[in-house]
Amino acid sequence: MSLNLSAMTTEARNSQTMDLDIMTPLQIVTAMNQADAMVPKAIEPLLPRIAQCVSWAIESLEAGGRVFYMGAGTSGRLGVLDAAECPPTFGVTPDKIIGLIAGGEKAFIQAVEGAEDSRDLGKEDLQKFHLKKDDLVIGIAASGRTPYVLGGLDYARQTGCRTAAISCNAGSAVGQAADLAIEVVVGPEVLTGSTRLKAGTAQKLILNMISTASMVGIGKAYQNLMVDVMQTNEKLRVRAENIVMEATGAERQTARAAIDEAQGNAKTAITMILANCDAATATARLERARGHVREAIR
Repeated sequence: MSLNLSAMTTEARNSQTMDLDIMTPLQIVTAMNQADAMVPKAIEPLLPRIAQCVSWAIESLEAGGRVFYMGAGTSGRLGVLDAAECPPTFGVTPDKIIGLIAGGEKAFIQAVEGAEDSRDLGKEDLQKFHLKKDDLVIGIAASGRTPYVLGGLDYARQTGCRTAAISCNAGSAVGQAADLAIEVVVGPEVLTGSTRLKAGTAQKLILNMISTASMVGIGKAYQNLMVDVMQTNEKLRVRAENIVMEATGAERQTARAAIDEAQGNAKTAITMILANCDAATATARLERARGHVREAIR
């Protein structure tokens, strides 16, 4: 693939920061803040497409499939970060939301030269997970032309699973390679070509939307409470108690007793209290309700 970086808005020069090198620290951070304020506005027209991606993710997860993020550099790191935060926040196993970065785990903290330029590597990384048609693959590439991502998307479509692409250039190659293109054009960066800035912020916001809305969609929230939070330390034990108290109006002692009877499961404890039943009955109710507390307490 020939490179034509000059045609990409992510590589263009920002006319507002041509004197960046002689700006004061306050002027620099002010310019960055003003630029960042444009990101949510750029995302807004794409909300229907992001919602479609969420719907696909929910369908995949409910069918026993997985959601894969894949990217290189900053894009890859953002995908890995979002995937890594799902198990403690929503109680899903690590094999449900999977982040892949060109060059492997070591590329998260140190650049791996040339990894992003290999289409074969993108395919091979997905092959290791034995991709199936119920999976969803989301490619992330600020430039919209990362070979690693393109290779992964091509293989995913051949496998028969749905694909989406998040990029920051209109008419991107990754958008054309995917079933669903989410192209958020945030414009030139304050520091020319540094897509860890506005482009990275846009990608992070979109990934937040996809993972959070998908987890809510499969029953990982009651009201706006994260009822499947993992209790891996004292802070999270107290948070679980607070969640049960907020959801039910119970006192702390009652909440703690219910959580203990539910073997540490806050969602089950909430169902026990609101449905006035024991842990076994609450568990059965939740299974019938596919994990949704509102349905389980009816």
